[in-house]
Amino acid sequence: MTLTDEDRKNLTENYVNKSISTIETVRFLIENNQFSLAINRIYYGIYYILSGLGIKYHFRTSKHAQLIGWFNKEFVKTGKIHPQYSKMIRKAFENRMQGDYDVFTVFTKEESEQAFEEMKAVITEIQKLI
Repeated sequence: MTLTDEDRKNLTENYVNKSISTIETVRFLIENNQFSLAINRIYYGIYYILSGLGIKYHFRTSKHAQLIGWFNKEFVKTGKIHPQYSKMIRKAFENRMQGDYDVFTVFTKEESEQAFEEMKAVITEIQKLI
């Protein structure tokens, strides 16, 4: 499917807005001791902003690892963004996978709060690229 410039702009904005709205969801989940759900939403907040970035730069995929790989190739390896953000994204992805698929994984409030701060930093930094 080919997107017009207007479609691309609207889709990018929708992904950015969805990412930003996830921040309040995560805040609510942490305040209510729903740490595993918070970890899931932290990753998806990052995924949404990465998806918006991808759309803006004409990259689309349904594969999460492929999106992260594209981001690393196009923005981290080229020096457009600091490698620390790549590490935060990878950690969020791994935490989400572990939380979703390993029934024995339990996240603490401290872990969730740290991941939340990293999520907000990633979203803020990627917004600058959009």
